[in-house]
Amino acid sequence: MTPQAGAAEKSAKARLVLLTLAAGQFLMALDSSVMNVSIATVAEDLGTTVTGVQGAITAYTLVMAMFMIPGGKVGAIIGRKRAFLIGCVVYGCGSLTTALAPNLTVLLIGWSFLEGIGASLILPAIVALVAGNFVTERRPAAYGLVAAAGAIAIAVGPLIGGVATTYFSWRWVFAGEVVLVLCILLLARRVADAPVDERHRIDRFGTVLSALGLGSFVYGVLRSDEWGWFQPKPDAPAVFGISLVVWLMLLGILLVWLFLRWEARLVAQHKEPLVEPALLQNRGLTGGLTMFFFQYLVQMGVFFVVPLYLSVALGLSALETGARLLPLSLTLLAAAVLIPKLLPDVSPRRVVRLGILALLAGTVTLMAALDADAGAEVVTFPLLLVGLGMGALASQLGSVTVSAVPDEQSAEVGGVQNAVTNLGASIGTALAGSILIAALTTSFLTTIEQNPAVPAETTKQASVELQSGVPFLSDAQVKTALEEAGTSPEITQAALDANAAARLDGLRAALAILALSALLALFFTGRIPATQPRSERA
Repeated sequence: MTPQAGAAEKSAKARLVLLTLAAGQFLMALDSSVMNVSIATVAEDLGTTVTGVQGAITAYTLVMAMFMIPGGKVGAIIGRKRAFLIGCVVYGCGSLTTALAPNLTVLLIGWSFLEGIGASLILPAIVALVAGNFVTERRPAAYGLVAAAGAIAIAVGPLIGGVATTYFSWRWVFAGEVVLVLCILLLARRVADAPVDERHRIDRFGTVLSALGLGSFVYGVLRSDEWGWFQPKPDAPAVFGISLVVWLMLLGILLVWLFLRWEARLVAQHKEPLVEPALLQNRGLTGGLTMFFFQYLVQMGVFFVVPLYLSVALGLSALETGARLLPLSLTLLAAAVLIPKLLPDVSPRRVVRLGILALLAGTVTLMAALDADAGAEVVTFPLLLVGLGMGALASQLGSVTVSAVPDEQSAEVGGVQNAVTNLGASIGTALAGSILIAALTTSFLTTIEQNPAVPAETTKQASVELQSGVPFLSDAQVKTALEEAGTSPEITQAALDANAAARLDGLRAALAILALSALLALFFTGRIPATQPRSERA
């Protein structure tokens, strides 16, 4: 074989490996985004409620959060490739179970549990397998493309879900996932595995502590919209007059602290921990993890707010909403792929800072563009900026975190990294949702109180009802509800005007908190290395 032929074969294999791992990341990110537009249809088909289906989504996120760190350790014990393959099989079984689910219980088993367990094995393994299959110099481009695949899945998910629900069935989405899993399993034969040189053990007690700690914290965050962050909403659980959300988050923090103390004790006794405590003292690693947290917080907050504006405020269909999100994918993919290719020696710290600034500019521009007379086109330029920022971060952060530690610890880093991104995504969505609803409620009440056409008794009744939580409603939904209640035309119009203004106020407030989060992230970029990592291998 000639040198040219050998190089071509090696390049083709590298592309195939990258395609396999990127497909796995795409699959993991697709589920929640693709089903958000189909919740009502799924609930009707299964004979359950929208709350029940939302609970399944919550449970899926919760299972991943609880088992992501142990999933990374399993990869170190049995091998990263084997963990990846087993995770794909478990995930595929979950997708098949979900596609055939006759009721909510089976949906919970397939989607929430089996897919959640599969994802907790797959995601840490992907991080480790990129490290094992690409030399240090090529990792930024590889991690960038893998991360871009996941973000693109979130962006195109509503479009895929809209097409499937409108023309076929939501079940075809999960059936398609089974086909994709089979393709990944076939392609994975070319993926090289890092050898397991020593005998590992799993820290069972540490696993329980980490799972309960992360699970408690994330569950509290996920229930914040329904229960209230601090002051409990009517009929919501409370302890000493404080929302249960606070207590769950405090319990989670306490358990994570106990977990870290337990791990330090194991190290002192020369026993193997679930996570090496020294990892969290690594400046490069903690810098990368912090940026991952903020990236996913802002990213998922934007993916929560923008579809609401398009589908509810403007009344776009699921297909039209998905199409309007596509520009983000263009700059995201371009930045993730081209930055490492065209600027291989660029400072990671500089790229990360520019990426954060692009996220900040995108959210601020979108906040300023929202207006009662604005159309769907106003989201295009801001989303291009957001995609550029996400792509810039994706091109560097994966390489920064893994290159900060020896390759043999890459699976553990993958577990911690995905736990952090899961946490950031949960907080971003919950925070944006809470701020949006709080601002919407305040704006709505203020507007109707100042309207002389609305009687004081009606205003008082609305205030009492809104304390239980107000949904983000379209004008058509508000008009229908008021007409069914027999409200006069004057009050109906006043409510419609107040709702339209309040929706925009809520959206702007949510984007403002996301912009503030991006600005805060800039203060932590000093931990990102200023030079690209280099390997000793050729």
